[in-house]
Amino acid sequence: MKKISRRDFINDSLLLAGSAFFFSELRLTSGRAFPNSQEKKGEYPSYLELEKEGLLSQRAEKLYSIYESCHLCPRDCRVNRIKGQVGRCQATARVKVSSAFPHFGEEAPLVGKMGSGTIFFSNCGLRCIYCQNYTISIQGEGVEISDQQLAEIMIKLQNLGCHNIDLVTPTHYVPNIVNALRDAIRMGLHIPLVYNTGGYEMLETLELLDGVIDIYLPDCKYMDSASSAKYSEEAYNYPYYVLIALKEMYRQVGDLRVNEKGVAVRGLIIRHLVLPNRIAGTEKFLKFVAEELSKTTYINLMRQYRPEHKAFQYPEIARRINNREYEEVLIWARKYGLFRLDK
Repeated sequence: MKKISRRDFINDSLLLAGSAFFFSELRLTSGRAFPNSQEKKGEYPSYLELEKEGLLSQRAEKLYSIYESCHLCPRDCRVNRIKGQVGRCQATARVKVSSAFPHFGEEAPLVGKMGSGTIFFSNCGLRCIYCQNYTISIQGEGVEISDQQLAEIMIKLQNLGCHNIDLVTPTHYVPNIVNALRDAIRMGLHIPLVYNTGGYEMLETLELLDGVIDIYLPDCKYMDSASSAKYSEEAYNYPYYVLIALKEMYRQVGDLRVNEKGVAVRGLIIRHLVLPNRIAGTEKFLKFVAEELSKTTYINLMRQYRPEHKAFQYPEIARRINNREYEEVLIWARKYGLFRLDK
């Protein structure tokens, strides 16, 4: 496959989406997302069943109504995004995308051989001071597109052979995503959706995604309110909402399942970024997973923290973690019987 840069892909996808040229450049793949032995009810992406039952349109309508007094996330801004008002995330009701491309840097079960079809959405309600993608999440770098164009991007990623559609920071655009999904299904979308989120979720929003999302990929950033308020723009209620969200995601999809090629088809993957000086509350997080979810939960214990954006203004997080700190994390994981780790 010809290597495609992020910029080339987004230019092709966004600027040409909907045109005859865009579709003339696509070549439909004959391969299926899952082996024949798994093509039965409950095994292929669950959103196909929702669409067959006529429920997906109801979900999209309900979600769009939330835009009139937005409470998609726990910021609970109650602005009318339909009229162009913006809350903490700085997003209107028109979806904005920074880039889209086959991504090979995600977890192995998502990447497979052909990559994860990643769509980076602009803006974010969490606004962490150390965000490595702050030009996208905080400064809002990206291009506004229609829901139809978003559907076309999904199809292009599938046609490139990607194993899934990886929706990065999707919470504030969930109505657009579900609406676009309906168009994408009509165009032949049949690979799983990955909900790649910071974990700051409302239960109501997640309940409306039940049966839409097959793979949840949330962060669990902090386990205490002081840290979340200090490092994520006064999101003091983050620990409360993230634990509710993790339980609901696990209820919906359960432990991660892969096909015979090792590619994820359904389930939960939790990311936890280890921060310096125990600021992330890692031991408490691991204890929660073992006791409240499952000891077979797939966890990515990420050691790649580096100071970005405003992090250098805070001495306690103005450095990378050291080997001792990460070894301590692995000791805690063993202590609580967690063994399905991506390290």
